[in-house]
Amino acid sequence: MTAMTAERTTLHPPVADARRTARTFLGSLREPIIDQDGADGVLLVVSELVTNALRHGGGAYTLRLTAHPGCIEVTVEDPSPLMPHLRAPDFVGGTGGFGWHMVNDLALATVVTPTSEGGKTVRAFLPLRRALDT
Repeated sequence: MTAMTAERTTLHPPVADARRTARTFLGSLREPIIDQDGADGVLLVVSELVTNALRHGGGAYTLRLTAHPGCIEVTVEDPSPLMPHLRAPDFVGGTGGFGWHMVNDLALATVVTPTSEGGKTVRAFLPLRRALDT
């Protein structure tokens, strides 16, 4: 399988647009077809990374999705130099702290790199769970 990529650069879009882009991308994969659990994981990671880019990155982000043999790469680039970090989840005050844990739990690996423009690129590599032939 050759890598397949979809890219979308957006300014202040709702997270639902990023999820729709990811859903369309996953639906367009010819081989292999990802199963529902794998697709749900990709959509959760897209939602979390895009939400963080909107909240902490000034509202602009680039979403890239790439299918590799064995994994789906979710890449979100934003202009903020602040790196994501694990923090204690806030069960009482509702201030979050769950997302980066979730991304790291779902992903085979995560990579955060600064960009030359002063922002960052966050990559999550999710396992490609193949739909079973019936």
